[in-house]
Amino acid sequence: MKKMMTWMLAMLMVCMMTATAMAASQEKVQKERAEIDELSVKALQNLYTKVPSAERVIENCYAYATLSNTGIKLGIFGDAHGRGVAINNTTGERVYLRMKEMGIGLGLGVKEYDLIFVMGTEEAWNTFISGDIKFASSAEASASDGQEGGSVEGASIAAKGVWVYQMTKKGLALDASIKGTKIYGDKDLNTW
Repeated sequence: MKKMMTWMLAMLMVCMMTATAMAASQEKVQKERAEIDELSVKALQNLYTKVPSAERVIENCYAYATLSNTGIKLGIFGDAHGRGVAINNTTGERVYLRMKEMGIGLGLGVKEYDLIFVMGTEEAWNTFISGDIKFASSAEASASDGQEGGSVEGASIAAKGVWVYQMTKKGLALDASIKGTKIYGDKDLNTW
């Protein structure tokens, strides 16, 4: 009987510790999501201040994503990393993201910047959140939306059905490089 009570007490302790660890982990996830959501709001406010027509574009697009990034370029090697959220205006779905960029080319500097992606179609959304998107190197001042003959002023074409605004927050970087960018879902933030 004493062994049974000791065993039950030990199991109760394990259950309590597991529940506490899970609650702490969930609290950490909620805190990080809130930080990313705040960064997203700030990125959009900055964009709307500098490109007022972007507010209409974001409100009327199929989906959009904001990524807050830090990039470093030293000599021929460069690296950038960031985090953000993609929001589907049609379904309300939110997907938290990570970004990693590697570059080779001449340059020097550090900068903090936001990337705001606009997705015009469900296909572009699905490709973007799956991490399968291939970014083009096109940089046009005004890109056609391809549907209604409108344009996405101040944005560059990133891929089929996807435009991107880049807003530098602070820093200066001079570079000419070939970059490989990977944007992917954050497993930890999207599982709860």
